[in-house]
Amino acid sequence: MALKIPTIDELKKQAHELHFKTFGKQPEICVTAPGRVNLIGEHTDYNDGYVLPIAIPLVTLIVGNKVTGEECNLPSVHPKYPKCTLVTNAEHADEPKIAEIAVPTSFSPIAPIPSTPKWMNYVRGVLANFHHTICPFQASIVTSVPIGGGLSSSASLEVATYTFLEELTENRTQNLKNKALACQKAEHDFAHMPCGIMDQFASCLCKPGNALLLDCESSMTKHVPITDADVTILITNSNVRHELTGTEYPTRRRQCEDAAKLMGKKSLRKVSSKELQGFKETMDPVIFKRARHVVSEIERTIQAAQALENNDMTLFGKLMLESHISLRDDFEVSCKELDELVRETMKINGVFGTRMTGGGFGGCTVTMVKSSAVPTLIKHLQDNYSGTSAFFICEAVGGAQVQK
Repeated sequence: MALKIPTIDELKKQAHELHFKTFGKQPEICVTAPGRVNLIGEHTDYNDGYVLPIAIPLVTLIVGNKVTGEECNLPSVHPKYPKCTLVTNAEHADEPKIAEIAVPTSFSPIAPIPSTPKWMNYVRGVLANFHHTICPFQASIVTSVPIGGGLSSSASLEVATYTFLEELTENRTQNLKNKALACQKAEHDFAHMPCGIMDQFASCLCKPGNALLLDCESSMTKHVPITDADVTILITNSNVRHELTGTEYPTRRRQCEDAAKLMGKKSLRKVSSKELQGFKETMDPVIFKRARHVVSEIERTIQAAQALENNDMTLFGKLMLESHISLRDDFEVSCKELDELVRETMKINGVFGTRMTGGGFGGCTVTMVKSSAVPTLIKHLQDNYSGTSAFFICEAVGGAQVQK
């Protein structure tokens, strides 16, 4: 069966308990920011292409309050999902470890610099890129977004941190795109992850019941309604954890940039499939495959958004599967577990389409399936997937919120 997604009230209760146990007081501020699942448009955002994510009800929640003094203090915890890791910020812990309550990390809000633990650099980066002076604070974080699952736990943390700082300073940005870009810069500068703009934009700008068609060149957005009540969005976690700050992601990005440069283009957004084909004989075969994925994926994403508007789930599902094949064969960011999930998922009647989602090398698949077929699909994957999977039935929710 699908895992029950914790409600905001449940997460808030957990965060309040953590905060009181750690600091001996009740927090005054509470904010949330969602993770996201990308329906289609993978590795296109840093190539100035199109993406089509939704925000999901898996969120990062931060509670806290102002304090006197010179330091900020921040513990965190992750709910106990099967095969999902709880986060601790115990000092010098580079990798998340299981813990009920973490020892708070202390740091100055003035001129933060990258340090350990690694995950705290997402927070430090937001502090460094916030648009207003920050006072010292105590805050506690609880997240239901699986870590390393391709559902953008990092952007969820960044946007939640920015939203918390807006409430803390009573200085709220009027431009959500600027907020998203500040969070993206935090990830570039402090986590050293050269991500595109999709994740932060989704966590900031998504609306309930809609996918977000984002033009990553112009930052223009369009909300695309998901209107078919008989279609379910199912996320399946392979429980293979990815780590994108290694060599693979920067390598793929560099290969895309090299391909565009070889064709005399600013980015692969400016290249058509027909134009790319003319370079097949002169371009390095690996570089050509990387470019072929991006160029075709941009075209697929535009088609998919139109299919969603037309409620043509058959075409939408076909494009999802083509996307996965391209990510597997041309971009080579899938893995045997994700391929197995896709293969087994497509055996079930009522499945429109499925694909890996996120940066790759593990994480989750996203599936569009008839609601009536969801129990059959979940049982089939539980019986036939060689690993241990976790399932989330997700609706499209809104972006970051202040909670009362």
